[in-house]
Amino acid sequence: MKQISLTTTFTVFDSIDDLKTADKELMQQAIAARKKAYAPYSKFTVGAAILLDNGQVVLGSNQENAAYPSGLCAERVAIFYAGANYPEAKIVKLYITASPEDRDLDQPIPPCGSCRQSIAEYEIKQEAPIEILFMGGKGKIYQSDSLKNLLPFMFDKNYL
Repeated sequence: MKQISLTTTFTVFDSIDDLKTADKELMQQAIAARKKAYAPYSKFTVGAAILLDNGQVVLGSNQENAAYPSGLCAERVAIFYAGANYPEAKIVKLYITASPEDRDLDQPIPPCGSCRQSIAEYEIKQEAPIEILFMGGKGKIYQSDSLKNLLPFMFDKNYL
């Protein structure tokens, strides 16, 4: 038997005010997108902002549906919009904020498994890492240089 040890590294910011100006502005756009979420069932709102290498910013919010699981998470709404409208652009950074409607969580909320797999698809496709910054409704922000920190054993087209 053999063991494998994996190490991941995140940068932790105490609040949005500790981010660089450009990152702060994009996280604020993700927060604004979260306020447009359609979450009548879970009451859990998520917003995402994507910075593309062409300078475009794409926003997304979670969109639920009574025919669960027909809705989409904010991250996938934004990623799929970027892929459909800017197919040659690379995703440079992804900003995520999530919290229930009735309170602001103060712990960082990472992307769900489905979103991680969708992010992985684009990170592999563009052959470049996607920096991810995520937070709750307030408080600390975690920054990862690549999805590989969140999903070290990515499933990709090479297995097909």
